[in-house]
Amino acid sequence: MSFLAGLRERAATTNARIGFPEATEKRTAHAIRRLSEEGAVRPVVVESVAELDGGLIELGVEVLDPYAPGRRGEVADLLPEVSSGGPVDTLRFAVAQMRKGRLDGVVAGARSSTADVLRAGLRIIGTAPGIQTVSSSFYMVPGNGSPDDVLTFTDAAVVPVPTAEQLAEIAEAACRARRLIVGDEPRVAFLSYSTLGSADGNSVRTVREALREFRERLPDVICDGELQVDAALVPEVAGRKAPGSKLAGRANVLVFPNLDAGNIGYKLVQRLAGSHALGPVLQGLAGPLNDLSRGASTEDIVHMAYITALMAEAPQTWEYPSH
Repeated sequence: MSFLAGLRERAATTNARIGFPEATEKRTAHAIRRLSEEGAVRPVVVESVAELDGGLIELGVEVLDPYAPGRRGEVADLLPEVSSGGPVDTLRFAVAQMRKGRLDGVVAGARSSTADVLRAGLRIIGTAPGIQTVSSSFYMVPGNGSPDDVLTFTDAAVVPVPTAEQLAEIAEAACRARRLIVGDEPRVAFLSYSTLGSADGNSVRTVREALREFRERLPDVICDGELQVDAALVPEVAGRKAPGSKLAGRANVLVFPNLDAGNIGYKLVQRLAGSHALGPVLQGLAGPLNDLSRGASTEDIVHMAYITALMAEAPQTWEYPSH
């Protein structure tokens, strides 16, 4: 079974309630209708009933109306401003509802910027244990590829110039997310223009230090670096450039040295190789809040709902209160 086909089946086992605070946006509304009809996850609209397309209500989709009597009080301790009687930010209200346990995950970004989605997450749920850096991954799926064909590209949307410690945290968060989303064991390559000392420079040294830090964090995960991308992905090239590497050219998590490389890399693979690019999947937060490209299609939003449902299977930890 292909990875994309399997997403729906695996998500259906979660019975997850996924909140959509942008239900008045056309593509999002179409995705909610499709999810409701398919029944793999339970979409929940977070919006004023007065603003909704009547078709969603006729479908019987659950609605969390921030303006319903008593609803504001449910999250007043997290969002004190909602008690003032003014307009409600539905994105932050949805994240607060997740924090309260009324939602298992939230998908937004078709209308909101990535910065807005990140601020809502950091303000209300904070970061996961042991992680200070929130980052992102794209899951690159070639055609009808199997889970073995899926590559994680990280970070491609959030951290412009990560330090060595941040790169290690980004890789750790990507491993946590991949286990939930793909269901296999991560094999991590820290990418560079150098392979195991073939060149030098400040960015190469940062990647080497990140690898050392990562090995201390997750000593049981197979990893290597610094590696050029062909040595990370092609066994024959790895045999020549990185003989003895435990990855042996079979990495499935690619850690890019900076946001330029990651963002350019995923878009090249998406446009020239025709791979599906699922993401940006936010990682490092204490709960499953996911972003969308503002150019996302209805199908992209549906897939992100499935991914969010799978991420909701991890135990949620709310030890990191908003600041």
